[in-house]
Amino acid sequence: MKRNEFIKISGLAGISLAIFPQFSFNNFSEEFTRNQLIGKGNPDIVGDSYTSKMHKTAKEAFLKMKAAAAKENINIEVVSAYRSFQRQKEIFEGKYKKFTSEGLSPDKAIQKIKEYSTIPGTSRHHWGTDIDIIDANAPRPSNVLMPENFHGTGPFCKLKTWLNENATKFDFYEVYTDNGIRKGFKYEPWHFSYAPVSIPMLKAYKEKIDVKKMLSEEKILGNEHFSEAFVSKYVKENILDINPKLLS
Repeated sequence: MKRNEFIKISGLAGISLAIFPQFSFNNFSEEFTRNQLIGKGNPDIVGDSYTSKMHKTAKEAFLKMKAAAAKENINIEVVSAYRSFQRQKEIFEGKYKKFTSEGLSPDKAIQKIKEYSTIPGTSRHHWGTDIDIIDANAPRPSNVLMPENFHGTGPFCKLKTWLNENATKFDFYEVYTDNGIRKGFKYEPWHFSYAPVSIPMLKAYKEKIDVKKMLSEEKILGNEHFSEAFVSKYVKENILDINPKLLS
């Protein structure tokens, strides 16, 4: 290819990405397996702990974002990253046992759990693209993942302001936004997703995973209460009612 032709094509590509920033997201070429999508193994996950394991390209972007924040004396700490199916199952079933032992009916226990926690096999954390983050340089409250910690006089306000201004420069987007008309999970100002990988993974999830069938096959505690109507609503509100910038 002649140099002037290359420059012309490169310039057009750059303009396309500037006008349509999600163009590159939807061209992520990897094929995703069922196990990858539901948290049962992913060869692209790197790291050695639940706070360091991420999809390899998400981790590269995160480290760049962390370095940029450090220049503003913000120490981004990951408190949760990749979460396997088994780990999510332990979380869900632990809460289910706790709430039902306290007197809640199974249906009400499940409703309470899904205010903030996903049903195993449906968590975005299964993909290694999503992280829960705080500022390690700020005073640490006993419960770090509370919305009030990121607003008003909360310890992570500086981090939240910085993320509002800079996270998208590294392709990270808040998932469960503070939107009065959004349903599903409650507002999570700490939860960010690496869009170039999570967008195609969500697309693959919608195409490949029959959620009702998967939940039945995996024998999750309480799954007999996952009716067709419940699952349909859960998919619509909890899986798909997210920041529109993270939808394909």
